[in-house]
Formats: sequence, structure tokens, C-alpha cells
Amino acid sequence: MRLTVLGSGDAFGSGGRLPSAYLVEAPSATFLVDCGPSVLPALKRTRCAPAAVDFVLLSHLHGDHFAGVPFLFMEYTWESPRTRPLAIYGPADTAGRVRQLFEALYERSARKPLSFPVEYISVAGGVPRTAGAVRIVPIEVPHAAELACYAYRIEVDGKVLLYSGDTASLAPLLAHARDADLFLCECTRYASRADIHVAYPEIAAEARTLGCRRLLLSHLGSEPLARRADISLECAEDGMTLEL
Repeated sequence: MRLTVLGSGDAFGSGGRLPSAYLVEAPSATFLVDCGPSVLPALKRTRCAPAAVDFVLLSHLHGDHFAGVPFLFMEYTWESPRTRPLAIYGPADTAGRVRQLFEALYERSARKPLSFPVEYISVAGGVPRTAGAVRIVPIEVPHAAELACYAYRIEVDGKVLLYSGDTASLAPLLAHARDADLFLCECTRYASRADIHVAYPEIAAEARTLGCRRLLLSHLGSEPLARRADISLECAEDGMTLEL
């Protein structure tokens, strides 16, 4: 399995980083984990054509995590016409929110039927889903009270990726990190506490006992970027590719 970091930044583009998006390429499937608004230029900088994406997995419906979906629709309509279905997995209100955003961004295009079927598949905490050969286990995490927010344990072709999404605590994820090939963990804060994001000291305190084979910090905010010299754990960079 190959994971490419398309965007490792927070909602504010701290450090000039792009918003959250990760490309997973495995023998059985090619898919996106989160889909920030810069997903198209980020994809086109890689060797992966947007047309190769089989499905999209959304952790929650904040703009820096899902606002790239309408741009995929435009790509598949005008630049690389698509006819095969596209599945979008996410919280229960994903279909409505994506449609609203598409109409707000491209009103005329949004009112025309797409040339390909889009299937919206709702997830719920603790209820596994399958996307072809990919097994997805959603894990409900605390982030924004007004939204359903999920981390995901993703199993494909014998490899396991744990993705934190945005979370205020690692506690819901600790049992799922065991034996994961990669734990992709948000690190928006360094020392200051917030009720919607985890801070570096909590991650560092748990790092040795997580039991994952590799831990990579992402969704990096201005605080951890300013304190990079004090961070001993591996940090993601836009464009980074990991072979698992």
C-alpha cells in the first residue's frame, strides 16, 4: 500500500500547507481519505490521475476536509469524463452538504445530471463498511459538537491504516492503533489546549505504547510548526509518499 500526503495542513493553511487529503493506492483499490479544497492540484502533482480514484472517505464535514468533492465533480465532467460510479463514504448528512456546496460553487453544473453515478454511503461509529476489498471501521471521535466526526481504521490487502481525522482526544483510538501499519494522527496544537483538537504532549505521552508500526503527525497547526525543533515524532509533509 502506498500513501501520498496530498495535504498535511490545518484549516488555516499554517506553514503554507494544503488542507487535509490523503491518497491511498493498493492493489485492490485507489481512494481518497478526506478531500480538502486543494485536492485536484495536489493530485495532479502526483503520478496518480484523478480518474483512478475509486471512492472517497470523509471524516467529517468541515470545509478543509470535504470541500474538494465538487472540484472532483467538475474534473469528471469536463476534464477527464467519468462514467463509472463514484462512492462517497461519510457522515449521514454528506449527500445534502455536498450538493449544497456544489450548487454554491458551480450553480449551472450542479443543476445538470452528472455523467456518472454518485453513491453516498453513510457511516456510523463501530459499524464496519466494505468498499470492494477495503474494510472500513468508523470510530466516533470528539471534535465539533454540531457534527458527526469519525476516525477510521482501514484494512486493505493485508495492511492497516488508522486515520484520526480531527479529534480532541486519542482515547477512542488507542485500542485501534495496535498493529496498525500506519497511524496518521492529527497534531493541530502544541502546548495550548483546545476542546476540538489534540495537542502534541498527549500524542508524545502515548507514542511508545500505541503498538503501531509507524506514527505520522499531520493536520499541523501553527503551534507545532513553530516548535518543530521540539517535536521528536515524524511529521508529514505535503507530497510525502510512504510505502507500507
